[in-house]
Amino acid sequence: MKTELEKCLAGEPFNGGDKVLADMTLNAKRLLKQLNETDYVDTEQRKRIFHDLFGKMGEHVHIDIDFHCEYGKHIFIGDQVIINMNCTFVDNNIIEIGDNVLIASNVQIYTATHSTKLQERVVADWEAGEGICKTYALPVRINDGAWIGGGAIILPGVTIGKNSVIGAGSIVTHSIPDNCVAVGNPCRVIKQIDNEVV
Repeated sequence: MKTELEKCLAGEPFNGGDKVLADMTLNAKRLLKQLNETDYVDTEQRKRIFHDLFGKMGEHVHIDIDFHCEYGKHIFIGDQVIINMNCTFVDNNIIEIGDNVLIASNVQIYTATHSTKLQERVVADWEAGEGICKTYALPVRINDGAWIGGGAIILPGVTIGKNSVIGAGSIVTHSIPDNCVAVGNPCRVIKQIDNEVV
């Protein structure tokens, strides 16, 4: 029988009130509190916290405060990445960020979602210790060289293509291919980018 964590990572409905998952959330909240209370110039302490918080932390990564996440351990960050202020990553499933990625302020990345059907979303005969609603989660991938504009929202199951640019304020409901600019709500491709190396 699968654990709730295994169900979570498999994209199946999981019990968010499960002790293992609740402990992961608590650990992340404690580390985030430490992060936000650490002197901004204390880069060594901030780096230690990030290494404790994330599943992987690459080299030359800058993450501004306030930063928020669910578990932390499901976030995998490549090299030379900037994550600007006030970003929220709901990492019930894996959030994978490649190398040379720019993520602007107030970006939200969600892996968790719920059915649109009430009977599939609500827990009948709810009891303490159970999740209040039925949740499942799908991974998000941001490939190398992508730039996510300020205030963009990336929804569960989305992949952002290599070198692509997501316009500020966009709501990304579907995967975006490599080497393009995509904007709007819902986010759609408006042009291709010539990223040929000179």
